[in-house]
Amino acid sequence: MKLPITVSEESKEPIYHQIESQLKGLMISGQLVPGSVLPSIRALSNELSCSVITTRRAYQNLENEGFIKTIQGKGTFVNEVDQKSKDQTKEQVASSILEKTIKDLKMLGMTRSEAEKFFFNAMDKKWGENHYE
Repeated sequence: MKLPITVSEESKEPIYHQIESQLKGLMISGQLVPGSVLPSIRALSNELSCSVITTRRAYQNLENEGFIKTIQGKGTFVNEVDQKSKDQTKEQVASSILEKTIKDLKMLGMTRSEAEKFFFNAMDKKWGENHYE
């Protein structure tokens, strides 16, 4: 199973965390449903061109948080996650994305007003609403 995730070695975020965040996003959005089989650690590490140790760490963290379960000899599967955990994770992931984006926009020298306009224009393109005209 090929997962729609990518990692960037240029990112300041550790690769294992990039993998975790993207897998959580796929689970929370329903693209990976409970019971879905995940690729083996080795297969995913080959697919993402990263080390087995890095992928293992991401899987272990996800298992410790209850998002996945590994059954020896059968594979790794997506767990059922309660709505409260989904909501908390969605907020954490969104907050992390926004914090990085805000930091990057500030590094570009954007003012808060410019960043807001840029952000709302980008949202308008995706959701078809007009906040700024």
